[in-house]
Formats: sequence, C-alpha cells, structure tokens
Amino acid sequence: MPTAADIILNSIALTESDFLVDSTVGRQKIIEFNKKNNNVLNMCNFQSIPCKMLHDEFFRDCVDIILEEALFKGTDRKNKVINWKSPDELQKIIDFSVKHSPSTHEKLVQLIKNVIKFSVKTGHPYFMNQLFSSIDPYGLIGQWIADALNCSVYTYEVAPVFTIMEEYVFSELRYLIGFAEGDGIFSPGGSIANGYAINCARFHKFPEIKKKGLNGLPRLIIFTSNDAHYSIKKLAAFEGLGSDNVYLIKTDEKGKMDPNDLEKKIKESLEENAVPFMVSATAGTTVLGAYDPINKIADMCDKYNLWLHVDGAWGGAVMFSKQYRYLIDGIERADSVTFNPHKMLTAPQQCSVFLTKHKNILNSCHSCSAQYLFQKDKFYDIRHDTGDKHIQCGRRADVLKFWLMWKAKGSEGLEAHIDQIFKTSKYFIEQIKTKNNFQLVIFEPECTNVCFWYIPNSLLNRENECDYKIRLNSVAPKIKEKMMVEGSMMVTYQPLNDLPNFFRLVIQNSAVNYEDMDHIINEFMRLGQDL
Repeated sequence: MPTAADIILNSIALTESDFLVDSTVGRQKIIEFNKKNNNVLNMCNFQSIPCKMLHDEFFRDCVDIILEEALFKGTDRKNKVINWKSPDELQKIIDFSVKHSPSTHEKLVQLIKNVIKFSVKTGHPYFMNQLFSSIDPYGLIGQWIADALNCSVYTYEVAPVFTIMEEYVFSELRYLIGFAEGDGIFSPGGSIANGYAINCARFHKFPEIKKKGLNGLPRLIIFTSNDAHYSIKKLAAFEGLGSDNVYLIKTDEKGKMDPNDLEKKIKESLEENAVPFMVSATAGTTVLGAYDPINKIADMCDKYNLWLHVDGAWGGAVMFSKQYRYLIDGIERADSVTFNPHKMLTAPQQCSVFLTKHKNILNSCHSCSAQYLFQKDKFYDIRHDTGDKHIQCGRRADVLKFWLMWKAKGSEGLEAHIDQIFKTSKYFIEQIKTKNNFQLVIFEPECTNVCFWYIPNSLLNRENECDYKIRLNSVAPKIKEKMMVEGSMMVTYQPLNDLPNFFRLVIQNSAVNYEDMDHIINEFMRLGQDL
C-alpha cells in the first residue's frame, strides 16, 4: 500500500530522470511543491535517512544559516556576544514545546535561526568566560564529519579509521609528555578522565577490587590541592571512596600545592590507619591557573608509593610549547595525565584525553569481554578493538576534530597558538598594572588566566575601611549583569577562599589581539564608572 509520501511524490509528476543524484529539475519540482503546499512533503517524511530529494533544500538552508549567523556573524567583533533575554522572555520567543504533529520546513528554519540568535557566541573574541572559547575551523569540520558518519568507536569493524587514528594521536601525546609507553582513551570531559585516574590508581593498589568491590578494603585516601578541580571530590564520591576521603592540601599565595603540607597529610592518614594511594596534582588550576610543583610532588609519591595523576585539562597544552614547557616539568614522572584539547587548544567541545604510562591497566581495570562485541575469532587483528578498556560502550569519534586540527596546523602551529595567547595575556597584565581601577589577584600569573578586581572610583584608596571587602564583593556581580544585558562581552567572576569576588579573564583564543585587550579594559571602565 503506498504511503502518503509516495502519493505526494507521484502528484509532483517526478520522472525517473528527476531522481538522478545531480538532477536540479527534480529538486526544483520539490521546492515548488513545498512552497505551494505548505511543506506537506516534509511533514510526510518520517524515515530516518537523508534523502536528496526531500532534504537537500533543508540541509543547504540550515548550513547557510550556521555559516552566516553562528560562525561569521557570531565571531564578528561588531556583533554581540549574546542577545540577552530572561528565561520568561526566551520562552515567549522560542516555541520549546514538542507536539504531536510535525513542523514545516519554514518553521524549523525559523527555530534554528532563533536558537542561534539567542545563544551565547562562544567563538566571539570577547567571550572569555570559561576555559573554552573560539571556533577552530578545522576542528569544526572534523566534528561535522564525525557527526555525519555517526560511528561508535569501540571496534575496528565499525570504526576502522578512528580506532587507528586514536592510536597515532595517543602515541604522539605520550611522546610529548615523556611516557616511553602506555595507553590512552578519549573520554566525555576532563571530569570523567580524572575519574579514570582514580579508578586505575585504586586498581593498581588493590586489583581485587574489580571483582570483590570495596567490601573488606581499608579506608582509601586521595590528596589534591585546595584549588584543584571539584571533579576529584565528585568522582571520589561517585566511585564509592567518599568525598571526606579526599584530603585537601594547602596552597601558596599563587595557588600552587604545598609539598610540605602534602607530606604532613600523608603521615596523618597513615596514623589514622588509612591507606593513601593517589595524589592528583594540577597543571593549570581552574581559577588562578596555577601549576603545582610536579617534581616535588613526584618525590613524595615515590617516597610513599602513591599513584601520581596530573590534571592538565586546562594547562597541559603547554606540552606543545618549548617556551612554556617548563611549567609542567616532571610530568613524565606521573602515572597518568588528563588533557583537554577543547580548552587551551580550542578544539570543539568535547575533546578530552586520559593518558597513562601503564600499558595494560585500562583494559585490565575495565574490560568485561562482552561476547557479542569483542569476539576473539574475528578475521582481523582484534588488538584494534579498543572499546573494552572504556567504561562507556557507545562513544563519539572525538579524535577526528583534534587530529584534523593537528594535521592542518602541525605541532608548530599549535605551539604558535600557545605562545600567542601567553603573549596576549602578558600584554593585558602589563596594561592593567598601570590603571588605578584594576588590581591583580596574583601579580605575575603563570597561565593565561588573569584574575583581577575592578575597583570603582568610589572605592579607591578606601582599603582600610571596615566595609571595604563587602562593598568590593558586590562590584563584580553588578558589572557582570551590565555586560550580559548589553551583550558586549562575557567575563566570569568568583570569590576564592576569603577573597571577595574578582574577575577571571581567560585568554585561549589566539585571534584575540592587543586592540581587543585595550577594548576590554575600556569596557570595564565604562561599565563600572558609576558604581
């Protein structure tokens, strides 16, 4: 029995020649029919497969909108970072409801335009709000290709190109870190990569845990700094260790872990009859951008037989730079490393890597040998079936966007990118040092996080007044509200320990220049002049 779509196709009087791949006649007939019949043809198409006759116009319209609105206009300095609307206003503008009947082509196109219009343009040069920004053109194409192919990277038979591609990328990254051998995986974010580190470290200490679980094991202790990413605590809780068993180590005035306090806490845990098993150092803390002293921490790990993990999700990218590699001196002594290309290298979200020097531990720790997926009698080399070493089954081909970027730019291009953003951040620092209304939280930041207070004229030279910190604490939220409502830029703020709210400008977009830095300084002064 013919479907509604068949009936409509027949009514358009398509001939056999109209179905040729490059036929413009058939496509034009479809377009004209859609316009005359309120897109009825599109409404009848429920099958989950791209059809040139049915979807060509839709694809082309959508790609044109993405290119023009999200990419070219969305990264133009003359345009806003965000067209701010309150939650109530946004729900009146965009029809978020899903309905019984399908939407027309025109309706879908308009929805796509509004989604782009009212979303934050994270590729905009004045988006410096998080530890990700920019739109790398090669990475974006890699992501589009991966989505179009829709592979799941767990066996060679369904993802032959990507399983091999991962092996090459991991090998080169291990070389840059200084691991003579080892393994690696792509994971859905740096937090999960840190979770892999915890699980591998625990398995390394107590391999029986894989089968027997936590029952009968002693209390296990992890150490990380006060300024480390919250994922260490979160994943310790998730994996059954308990967040109370993550001992936080003091940091110095620059936010770097104190090795003396680390040893003190290790000794305390031993006195409590607990078992310390892992230290997570940080290469580029989230707020201050501090690099922990890896060599000194590695000495402690050697002394007490602890697994050393380095969370380099943010700052680990300096491995590509000869000039800034010193910041991660000693990283080759680590047992494992987290590295996020989607942060400092600006690969599209998400692109996170976990690397370890222990060659077989990922497979030993996580494999379950599912017979329906990882058969041992396949006709090809099953060493390329890598999915069993993951906790995931289905997994995106995140490698492609990073690999394509790396191929397009080469290691020297990635190095030039790193060196440029450090150069730009240094310019910004030197400029605000000369302004009375700006005060650095750290006088000489290590990374491209620049943390500062904007001090309005009303608070200048009033540091000794009893309510100074309270009043200063309210400045950043007020300026942030103004910049968001106007859409002029996005820079985040936060308190830290006993410090009042301060701004954290994050520079990772190598297209940002000195003029942009001057503009941002002037914008802060404009937004804060009446406070």
